[in-house]
Amino acid sequence: MTTPTPPASLPEHDNTPDLTPATARSLPPYYNDLDASLAHAWSLFERGVSDRRSAFHTPAVATIAENGEPAARIMVLRGVERASRTLRFHTDRRSAKIAHLGSASRASILAYDPRAKIQVRLSAAATLHMADDVAQAAWRSSRPQSRLCYEQADTPGRPIAKPLDAPPPDARYALGDDGEANFAVLVLTIDHVEWLYLAIEGHRRASWCWDGTRWSGSWLAP
Repeated sequence: MTTPTPPASLPEHDNTPDLTPATARSLPPYYNDLDASLAHAWSLFERGVSDRRSAFHTPAVATIAENGEPAARIMVLRGVERASRTLRFHTDRRSAKIAHLGSASRASILAYDPRAKIQVRLSAAATLHMADDVAQAAWRSSRPQSRLCYEQADTPGRPIAKPLDAPPPDARYALGDDGEANFAVLVLTIDHVEWLYLAIEGHRRASWCWDGTRWSGSWLAP
């Protein structure tokens, strides 16, 4: 009589998740690379100049008021030059931020992209251009619709009794140069960058300082 062969033992159940290349999430090349992280931070601002849907198109720009209080506002990013470490914004020379920068020519910039889960904070020295070659070139390249913002006769932020007390931008309220006299260019020269990337595999945070010739960076605890 033949003795039946016992069934093969079943393998124990393994609760370890399958992280084969087919299912593992691909991490970005800058995840563990300081130089690549800095380069990507600059690329986000560069894209923000032309891409209106980018979160970096309208970063927050903060200054220090005369009373020492911080003052932040959203501004449209108009230009980026990585080689010179500069960001360019347009503003009304009658606005409060002009006085802020006159007493303390420093500013900080904050941008966050919720889809990419990337936050970038910048510190910068501020330079204002009014009625010079830089301002004139920026004014000539501005769209007519954008120029209307500077044709307002009232000073931005002036208290008024009701909304209709502020006349709409119109050629009747503009100066002889159609608002160019109110136009200014704010150039921020970046000297410190802080980067934060949120990832389920582990967050990455880093900072870089400009030492006069190059960027010097290090990783930070998230």
